[in-house]
Amino acid sequence: MTTRTGRHFLHIPGPSPVPERVLRAMDMPVIDHRGADFAKLGRAVLEGAQTVFQTKAPVILYPGSGTGAWEAAIVNTLSAGDRVLMFETGHFATLWRSMAARWGIEVEFVPGDWRRGVDPARVEAILAEDRTKSIKAVMVVHNETSTGATSRIAEIRRAIDRANHPALFLVDTISGLGSAEYAHDDWGVDVSVSCSQKGLMLPPGLGLVALSDKALAATKTATLPRSYWDWQDMLKPNAAGYFPYTPATNLLYGLREAIAMLLEEGLPQVFARHQRLAAATRAAVEAWGLEVLCQEASEYSPVLTAVVMPEGHDADALRNLILDKYDLSLGTGLAKVAGKVFRIGHLGETNDLTLMAALSGVEMGLKAGGVPHARGGVLAAMDALRSGLDD
Repeated sequence: MTTRTGRHFLHIPGPSPVPERVLRAMDMPVIDHRGADFAKLGRAVLEGAQTVFQTKAPVILYPGSGTGAWEAAIVNTLSAGDRVLMFETGHFATLWRSMAARWGIEVEFVPGDWRRGVDPARVEAILAEDRTKSIKAVMVVHNETSTGATSRIAEIRRAIDRANHPALFLVDTISGLGSAEYAHDDWGVDVSVSCSQKGLMLPPGLGLVALSDKALAATKTATLPRSYWDWQDMLKPNAAGYFPYTPATNLLYGLREAIAMLLEEGLPQVFARHQRLAAATRAAVEAWGLEVLCQEASEYSPVLTAVVMPEGHDADALRNLILDKYDLSLGTGLAKVAGKVFRIGHLGETNDLTLMAALSGVEMGLKAGGVPHARGGVLAAMDALRSGLDD
C-alpha cells in the first residue's frame, strides 16, 4: 500500500465529511438529559430540523439510522395486509420493499431499470385504476443513492391528487435532505424519513422523521406492533424539548451546529451549490467519454453521480486503485450494478476545490488503471464551475 500523507478525500455518497465546526460542537461533556439546559438543546434541534425539512409539522429524532426511520414510518401508519405502491428505482427502494414485506405489507412493486426516478404518470395511472382505494400508501425514494437519480416528489404529489386517491405519501429523503431541494409541507408529503450522515454532515447515529396531520391520524388505526419507534411516546416529551429515553446528546450538539451552517449559507444557496457541483461532475464524465448511469436529465442527482464503466473493466478494481494511489474514497456499485459503476459523492461540506481534487484523482486513476477514456474531464469540470459562477 502506498504511504499516505495529507488529508483523505471522502467522496462516497455518505457518510459525508464532518465539518470542523460540527466536530468541535460535539466535543462537549454529556449533560443531564432531564435538565433545563438539555431542554434548550432539544427544542433548538427539533425546531431547526423543521426548518431543514421545510415543515411546520413535528419532526422526530431517533438514536438510530435511516433504516430505523423507515421502520418508524411503516409501523406507525400501516397494518399487516395493507397494500402499498412502490417503485424499483434502485437498491434502497428494493430494501424498503423488503422491510415492508417483513411486516406483512402487500407491496405492489413497479419494476424499473435503475436509471431513472419514479414516473409520476405511472403513479397516477395505477392509483386511478384502484377503484376500491385499497392502496394505503405510495412509498418512494427521493434521491436514490445507489443510482444518482432523483424522483420528482412534487410532481408525484400532484399525480396522487389528480387520481383523487387518499393514499398516504411516504418519502425516503435519506441522502437528499440538506443537499437536494426538499419541501415536506409544500410537496404534500405525509412522512419523510432521513438520517444524520448525509446532507446534515454528521456522523451516523440519528434517524429523522417528519410527519403530517394525516400521518398522525393514521397511527390511530395502524395495528403493527411498535414500542421504541412509537411516535406518540416521542411527541409528548418532545413538546418540552425532552425525549422518552436517553438521547444521543453529543450528536444533537452537532446537529444544532450543522443546521446553523446550512441556514447561514441559506437553503436555496445550499441547493444551488450542490447543483453546480453535480453539473461540473457530469461535464467531467462526458469529457472522459464515459456514461452517467441516470438517463433522465430532469432527474440528475445533485448529491452524487454514478459513472458506468466501459465493458470489460471493473469499477471496484478502479476504486481500490484510486484509494491506494491517491487516498480518495469513491462509492461502490450496489446489487445489480456492483462492479459496473462507481459513485462520486458531491454532498455536504464540499466546494469547488474539494470537487476538483476528487475529479483529478478519478482522471489520474482512469489513466493508471488503463480504463479507456479521453483526457480533459478535469478541465471540463473547471470550465463548468467557472461558467456557473459567472452566471
